[in-house]
Order: sequence, then C-alpha cells, then structure tokens
Amino acid sequence: MADLAARKVRGGGLRWLLPFVGLLVVGLLWWTGSVALTARTPVAAAFAPWPTLQALAGLVTSADIWHHTWLSLQRVGVGLLLAIGLGVPLGVATGLWRGFAQATGPVFQFLRMISPLSWMPIAVMVLGVGDAPVYFLLAFAAVWPVLLSTTAGVAQLDPNWLLLARSVSATGRETVWRVILPGITAQILTGVRLAIGIIWIVLVPAEMLGVSAGLGYFILDTRDRLAYSELMAGILLIGALGFVLDHAARWVHARWMHN
Repeated sequence: MADLAARKVRGGGLRWLLPFVGLLVVGLLWWTGSVALTARTPVAAAFAPWPTLQALAGLVTSADIWHHTWLSLQRVGVGLLLAIGLGVPLGVATGLWRGFAQATGPVFQFLRMISPLSWMPIAVMVLGVGDAPVYFLLAFAAVWPVLLSTTAGVAQLDPNWLLLARSVSATGRETVWRVILPGITAQILTGVRLAIGIIWIVLVPAEMLGVSAGLGYFILDTRDRLAYSELMAGILLIGALGFVLDHAARWVHARWMHN
C-alpha cells in the first residue's frame, strides 16, 4: 500500500515536472537556433529568447497590447457565435433528414476543403474593409467542425428518444429543443473546441485585411517598425492566449461530461 502511494506521488510529480522539461528543451533549441542564425544574419539576434522576453515584459505591462487583444477576442467571439448559429441547425438538419444530407453533403465537403484565407480578396471586395470580412473568414473557418460534430451527434442519438418524443405527440420544434439538442450537447462542445483552435489560427492573417487594431495588425505593425523583438513577443502572446482558450474549452467540455 505504501509502495502504491509512493508511486502515485512520483507519478504526480512527473506529471507537473515533464511539461517544464519540455519547455526548457524548446527554450534551449530556440536559443541555439538564434545564435546559429545570428552568425549569418545579425538581425536574428532580436529574435533570441532574452530580447524577446524583455519585449514581452514591456508589452504585458502596457495598455496598448491589451487593446489589441480585447478586439481580437471580440472578433473570435463573434465569429464563433456565427459558426455555432449556422453549424448547429445545419448539423441537426443533416443528421435528421437523409434527403437534405444527400443534397448538401457534396457541397459541404467541397466548401470545407477550401482554405478560408483564399476568400480574403473576395471578402474585402464584397464586405469592404473593417470587421465584417474578418467575421466572415472566422465563421467560415469555424462552421465545419461544429456542423460535422453536430451531425455525428444526431447520428449517434438513441432512436428510442425520438420514438418517445413521437409517442407523446411532441412537435418537431419540441423534439429538437428538448430531446435532440440536450442529447448532443457533448458533441457540439467538441465541435466548438475544435472551432476555437481553427479560429485562433485564422485570426492573425484575417486581421491583416485592413483593420486598424488587433493581434494580426500588431504583428504587421511590429514588422513595419522593425521591432523584431516585439514581433516575437507578440507571437508568444498569441500562443499563450490560444493555449488558455483551448484549456478553457476543454474544461467546459470535461465539466459537461461529468455532470
């Protein structure tokens, strides 16, 4: 019994230690790469760990970067809501009605294989410069995991639930709201988590469409100002924020599964 407890303690310690070891290894590789590149390209010294961390400390203590971050998070929220508002109804319809699935299946598969960034010129021409084309690109990128996860959830739903709903003369709307959606919430949350990851990847290039603020704009601005240490610090901040968003999505999913 004591050996089992000791193994659990050691296992718990390793679980916390190994991520730090991984980060340390990546940091050493980063430092080694920057030193090697600086020998050929002196400007690479600005991308080294220490200048980057100094720039990051300056960024997180200034209000400017948080203004950009807040606007980017707002765009992520709007894009995700649009994707959920479109993907969930289409997923339910695809899962429930075979004719609709057969008619739309090839179209959906074709569209989801198109890179969202390839729509950038058309989005600007049609929607103009500003937030609207960014919302479109983010929603287009995020709608497919939500739609496919919702469809899979409906397909896996216990058919006895639908039979029970029919037996009590439930309307189609009541069946959707009180039987189907509660029964597939876990699958929808899985799709939302995947959508958040995709949105966060598409966000930075999407914000290079002429908006005057946001993390994508900040990356372009640091490049134009030749502030390379700030550019690298911005990249680290984008990665950290994406990690937090993914962790929050996983936490929500786990909480729902354990309820």
